[in-house]
Amino acid sequence: MRRLVVLVALACLATAQHQALIDYLERRLLAIEDRITLWHEQTTRYASELRELKQQMVSQLENLDKEKETLRMSLDGVGSRVDRVERELDYLETQNGAQPCVDVDDKLIEQQVTLVQEKQKAKYSKLSDCTDMISSIKAMKILKRVGGPKGTWTKDTSSGSGKVYIFNGTDDDIIYEFASVQDFTRSSGLSRANQLKLPSAWRGMGHVVYNNYAYYIKQDNEVRLVKYDIKNNFVKDSVVLPVQDHVPVYDLTPETAMDLAVDEEGLWAIYATRQNEQHISLAKMDASTLDIEQMWDTNCPRENAEAAFAICGTLYVVYNTNQPGRSRIQCVFDVNDMVTNEDAPLVYFPKRYGTHSSLKYNPQEQLVYAWDDGYQILYKLVMKKKLEI
Repeated sequence: MRRLVVLVALACLATAQHQALIDYLERRLLAIEDRITLWHEQTTRYASELRELKQQMVSQLENLDKEKETLRMSLDGVGSRVDRVERELDYLETQNGAQPCVDVDDKLIEQQVTLVQEKQKAKYSKLSDCTDMISSIKAMKILKRVGGPKGTWTKDTSSGSGKVYIFNGTDDDIIYEFASVQDFTRSSGLSRANQLKLPSAWRGMGHVVYNNYAYYIKQDNEVRLVKYDIKNNFVKDSVVLPVQDHVPVYDLTPETAMDLAVDEEGLWAIYATRQNEQHISLAKMDASTLDIEQMWDTNCPRENAEAAFAICGTLYVVYNTNQPGRSRIQCVFDVNDMVTNEDAPLVYFPKRYGTHSSLKYNPQEQLVYAWDDGYQILYKLVMKKKLEI
């Protein structure tokens, strides 16, 4: 009996030791599994971080390549502008020789000044055979509403191009390109647009597209006109208008420091300065070189002006009120002195939603592309001859 008790005791002791060993082994296995899991998580995290680092390096290298190409194009542009300045200096030297040490009769000076002014006027009267002016607004079509309350939409005014361009808002570096007005109308928002990212942000609503170039206003410490090649995606040229102390050109759209317009005679810049801040000024520009051909101070006030456009060398300034009413053409300025405010008809736009943030005339279609509180509108114009006045 005693032997049986001893055997039972030994058996129980062996069973307890066996169970303790099994428990120990299970704890060790669990610890190993925890370490394997931790190692797997760390390995996965390290692999993910490595992939992200690789993507960042690839992106930075691509950006460096783009910046290098942009810098090269900028240097080429600087070189061409330096050449242009040198040519202009050479021309000024040939035009302004040493003054003779003789007295000149005042009447002779007045005659020479008058002759120069007449030559300048003749220069612009011969730019085109266009003598049209606005008679009335024939029709209005609201295409859609897209984007913010302020912006610009326009059509490339070069012959044969039907592309439409959207500058949404007052400050961005993206232009939305549509193949046609129909594509723009059928699109859902801006989803079907080709996005053109500019090397610098545009400001205001004064931009135009002309002969496959986007002419846009860049504003920081100065107001700069930039000519951007849409097909080849680079800045062709840029220039600062040689005018000190710019002020917003329109009282009702203060975001626009300078407004650009295209008509039958080419590219125009509409602006205002602190020296003549009560009225709007006008400059004729060479679209190829961005040189200024001539400048005028108009009699059109800035107060309550909302936008403007040019037709056949005549500036039409559109006015409204702080409490939006009916927009109207209330002031005109013709660089050839063929149209005056007294002769021009008072043209009212159909009552719409607010005030026009931009009005862009297309000379091929005789349409005005308008942006009114986020609505894109087309105005069909009726023309008559200036000589019939």
